[in-house]
Parts: sequence; C-alpha cells; structure tokens
Amino acid sequence: MEKESHSGIYLLPNLLTTASLFAAFYSLVSSMKGQYEAAIVAMFIGMIADGLDGRIARLTNTQTEFGAQYDSLSDMVTFGVAPSLLLYNLTLSHLGKFGWLVAFVYTAAVALRLARFNTQLETADKRFFQGLPCPPAAAVMASFAWLCHQNEWQNMFISVLTAVLALFASVLMVSNLRYYSFKEIDFKGKVPFLYVLVMIILFVAIAANPAIVLFAGFTLYALSGPMLTLIYLHKMKRGRLKK
Repeated sequence: MEKESHSGIYLLPNLLTTASLFAAFYSLVSSMKGQYEAAIVAMFIGMIADGLDGRIARLTNTQTEFGAQYDSLSDMVTFGVAPSLLLYNLTLSHLGKFGWLVAFVYTAAVALRLARFNTQLETADKRFFQGLPCPPAAAVMASFAWLCHQNEWQNMFISVLTAVLALFASVLMVSNLRYYSFKEIDFKGKVPFLYVLVMIILFVAIAANPAIVLFAGFTLYALSGPMLTLIYLHKMKRGRLKK
C-alpha cells in the first residue's frame, strides 16, 4: 500500500502539467473559433495548473528530470503558442504581415526564455529570475486581450498598442533584468496574518473585475524588473564608492 501511495505522488505533478497542456490546447481551439473569452479563461487555468505542478513536486520531494522536461514543453504551448495565436486572431491580424511577425517574435522569446531557464537551474540565484518569467508575461498579454474583448476595442491603435506590448514583453523575457521569484516564501509554515488578509482582498478584487486587476497586477510585476535592477546597480555603485 505504501508503494502505491508513493507512485501516486509522483503521478500528481505530471497530471497537473497535463492539465495545463490541455487548457492551453483548449485555448488554441477557442481562439481559432473566435471564442476569445473562453480562450483567455482557459489560458489562466493553464497558468494555475502550471504553478501548482512545480509547487507540489517541491513540497512532496517528487521532482524528476522527466517532470522538468515535460513541464518545459508544456510551458512552450501554454505561455508561448496560445497567447501568440490569441493576440494574432484578436488584434494583430489587422496589421498584416507585421502582425504575425510580432506574434512569432513573442513565441520565439518564450522559447529562448525557457531554454535559458533550463540551462541555469543549478547556477541561478533562487531568490531571483533572470528576465521576465513566461507565466507573468503571458498573463499580461492575456489580461490585455481580455480588456480588449470586454470593451470591444477593435481599431488600428489597439492593434499597434498590442504589438508594442508584445514586443516589450519579449524584450523583458530575454533580458538580464532581475525579478523576485517569491521562492523564499514558505507555504508549509506559518505566515503573518497580514499575508492572509492581502490574499483575501486580492481574491475579492479579481472576482469583481478580473481583467483590470490581473492586467494591473502582472504589469506592475513586469515593471518591477527594471526597478529592482536599478536598485541593485545603485547599491553596487555605492558599495564601490565606499571602498
């Protein structure tokens, strides 16, 4: 009985990865059918499943090389192909050839970001990510697409703005900017009551207006990279001056 339970634990992270991949595939199909809200919601469900698989693998000490590779391949679809197709069908297609080139650049940036992450697993500082991670980048683009769809923003200005946002996110993903990873937070131990209160307020805000809150929150995180890097460089400069 003990052996079966242990095998089940190994199975759970990979099932969540499969759920993320399924949600991404559903998002792709919905985008092609013009069902954009369903595509966006499926994309966020895929993001949640992707976030849970790694957490559960670490909490249960069931991390494997197979799981890491499977997760990376799933991420390419969830955070690269699905957002790119959504953006192209919703707004970028109005820009003609330039539109699909922007969608390709974003997809390529996700692939490069994942490849770099996979090669730096053993050497990178666990407190920080190098470059904007793919999930928040995809969340910025998906929530912006949600705003466009909800408010029926369909004009050339929005298409150009989408292209600028996608290219900006692409640059951030392949940059050397530092982003806080939140991996130091111990979800198994006790946390201050303030953390719980903030989470409750956040859930209520997302339920009230998910598109605006998600776009604002993930955009702030995307912009935190340049700010965090500037603060880090400023501290290093001050340290050299003191010496």
